[in-house]
Amino acid sequence: MNPFSSGTRLRDMIRAIRACKTAAEERGVVRKECAAIRAAISENDQDYRHRNLAKLMFIHMLGYPTHFGQMECLKLIAHPGFPEKRIGYLGLMLLLDERQEVLMLVTNSIKQDLNHTNQYIVGLALCALGNICSADMARDLAPEVERLLQFRDPNIRKKAALCSIRIIKKVPELAENFMNPAAALLKEKHHGVLLTGVQLCTDMCKVSTEALEHFRKKCVDGLVKVLKDLSNSPYAPEYDVSGITDPFLHIRLIKLLSVLGQGDTDTSDAMNDILAQVATKTESNKNAGNAILYECVATIMTIEDNSGLRVLAINILGRFLSSRDNNIRYVALNMLMKAISLDSQAVQRHRATILECVKDSDASIRKRALELVYLLVNESNVKSLTKELIDYLEVSDPEFKGDLTSKICSIVEKFSPEKIWYIDQMLKVLSEAGNFVKDEVWHSLIVVITNASNLHGYSVRSLYKAAQTANEQETLIRVTVWCIGEYGEMLVNNSGVLDMEDPITVTEADAVDVVETAIGRHSSDLTTQAMCLISLLKLSSRFTSCSKRINDIISQYKGSLVLELQQRAMEFNSVIEKHAKIRSSLVERMPVLDEATYSERRSGSVPTTVSTSQGAPLKLPNGVSKPTSSPLIDLLDLSSDDIPAASPSDGKFLQDLLGVDLSPASSQQGTNQIQKSGTDVLLDLLSIGTPPAQSSSPALDMLSSGQNGKSSVDLLDKLVSPSTQTSSPLGSSSMMDLLDGFRPNPSVPVAKGNSPTYPSIVAFDSSSLKVTFSFSKESGNPQTTVIEAQFINKSPDVFSNFIFQAAVPKFLQLQLDPASSNTLPASGNGSITQKMRVSNSQHGKKSLIMRIRISYKVNDKDVLEEGQISNFPRNL
Repeated sequence: MNPFSSGTRLRDMIRAIRACKTAAEERGVVRKECAAIRAAISENDQDYRHRNLAKLMFIHMLGYPTHFGQMECLKLIAHPGFPEKRIGYLGLMLLLDERQEVLMLVTNSIKQDLNHTNQYIVGLALCALGNICSADMARDLAPEVERLLQFRDPNIRKKAALCSIRIIKKVPELAENFMNPAAALLKEKHHGVLLTGVQLCTDMCKVSTEALEHFRKKCVDGLVKVLKDLSNSPYAPEYDVSGITDPFLHIRLIKLLSVLGQGDTDTSDAMNDILAQVATKTESNKNAGNAILYECVATIMTIEDNSGLRVLAINILGRFLSSRDNNIRYVALNMLMKAISLDSQAVQRHRATILECVKDSDASIRKRALELVYLLVNESNVKSLTKELIDYLEVSDPEFKGDLTSKICSIVEKFSPEKIWYIDQMLKVLSEAGNFVKDEVWHSLIVVITNASNLHGYSVRSLYKAAQTANEQETLIRVTVWCIGEYGEMLVNNSGVLDMEDPITVTEADAVDVVETAIGRHSSDLTTQAMCLISLLKLSSRFTSCSKRINDIISQYKGSLVLELQQRAMEFNSVIEKHAKIRSSLVERMPVLDEATYSERRSGSVPTTVSTSQGAPLKLPNGVSKPTSSPLIDLLDLSSDDIPAASPSDGKFLQDLLGVDLSPASSQQGTNQIQKSGTDVLLDLLSIGTPPAQSSSPALDMLSSGQNGKSSVDLLDKLVSPSTQTSSPLGSSSMMDLLDGFRPNPSVPVAKGNSPTYPSIVAFDSSSLKVTFSFSKESGNPQTTVIEAQFINKSPDVFSNFIFQAAVPKFLQLQLDPASSNTLPASGNGSITQKMRVSNSQHGKKSLIMRIRISYKVNDKDVLEEGQISNFPRNL
């Protein structure tokens, strides 16, 4: 016999595959065997059909395609014999799933087998249906399964219950058909049937509120009695697990009680006694007992309030924390995190045990315990808990220090009772794990120090001492260098000494040594070195005896390969050598930073807006707030954040820019002579607005006059567009490309008053809904488009709960106003309007694009419509 013929036994094929040395050899064996099976299928070989299907299942488990054998499963299922049906149903469950269309052909065979006189064949059909049942099959076969829930044999009832779970998950509306049979299963004596019945009831409660209310009224007392009998039952060898009778049934019953008791006070009261009994009588020295106790605790936390039971549950979790098993401790920490919102006082009693878990060797337990400790902190225990965590920080593993420092800093910042305590704790953290601290943390520390004027001396002295012993911590060095630069004279003069401080003697040279050491460290990054240079510049004015030494240190970086350091060194050296008169005013102390504003900015709660020419706020994404200015000032970037004191219209920075006196003339001769602000002169210079009158300044005459009446813009045109020269209505040259934003775009129609108009578009149109967009611009703000959307209902039904949503790419910013209504009348008898503002940061380069989503209810059914809009008018 050919060893790879269709008559080869399964064991021989497995032996041949296992004997293969390479993957290619295995593929060859499988290929030959599949070819032999295909030949047998084509010849309709009935003698070895079951053997061929068994071999196909093994080949399928190896990962090879076996779709050609799916019909063989159906043929075997249709065979009257039990052995053939068994192989057929096994192949059906393994080779097919509920998405296969072939499955429709087997529905009738399963229905016949569900009504078969042989209970074993009925069991095969139920098993297959419970594994691969689709929604259509569930609707067709639900009556047969419901009937089998009352079958005489317990094994069939058990399989029918499992199959019912699959059916109600696929078709939840069928749950009401199974309510009474499922309730009857809860009275079963057979543990297997009772277990599946409890699970069926649990799943029905999750998919049907009607079933939930039915079981609450009819089954709670019976379930409590079953759980009580099970808890008090004597030793039963067939159900015993580690001295506990059927812990699996225990857990399922408690889970069902949890579902029934959630949100219902009367049901919760009915189960309080049995839960207390299970929680106190169950032994916790075995895994089975711990599983029951855990589920009991979870149920107590879920059902309605009973303070005594919750204290008992939390005490059980406290015992779990003392277990040697890491898994038990982990689940206890998880459950305590949920319990803290219900009874924080009871959880606080186990604070010491939880703190010990923070020091556990298992990383998962450490992280979970740290999160729990963070939730436990309040104003009364913040000092003790912070001390414990900082003490552990000294000996913790490097990979855990990042999480630990983050939590400590958050705790200190959130619950700090006083600023001196905050500074002390942050110094300890920076000294122990400064390299793991985020930038926001040491920024906040500097803000707090600047606001605590009575602690300036204490802070700089504490930092100086800390830097002597922990000079490898980068963030500690940064804060120390910053404070020495600001408050160095207080360090040397011992100003503001507190009663609790030990006196120290620091000379000017000692303070400079700290900064020099910091800037010379090989591990110092650019930020630290730049801060050191600034600190040295400030000390050069305050420590006159060390001024030459400081200048020498700064001069060493004039040849630095890092451009930032080189530039700072060159400028600071120039300040020290050439500008001694203004140096003291340049290096004055930083103004006090607003602590509240900084905290709000960190949390992202400060709205940063800039007003347009109409006064309407426009949000800036980068958080920068700019003062109101004319379009020309914004165009030339003259309203810089670096000039906070100068108004764009006062002309002072324009005077520096142009080198002329732009202040308004105090007196002018002639009726045609007018006063101009600095901005007006610049407008005249660039030929914007009315033609300039004769200027009183010769320098302005030189800048604003040109040959043949042309403006000096002609001189600038050569830098931008030398070939573009057209005449303007005012007799001057046209505005160059730089000023394109100030003239109307020829592709957009302009109405009277120079206000551009845009055609409306149909943004969305379906069989039931039409959306029209109308457009307008805010004057002086071409980037922002105001869109008014109008929604019209084309169907004969009223739309309720109407919601419009829109999304745009990152270069656009969208602001939606509330809609005029949330109900859209039928048949176009009314409309809903909604305005939105779109700001285009790539105006003139990219067009608007938008995705929309519209949701509403029609006849109590939710409807969702979506679309993309890309047919916006140009130049929006």
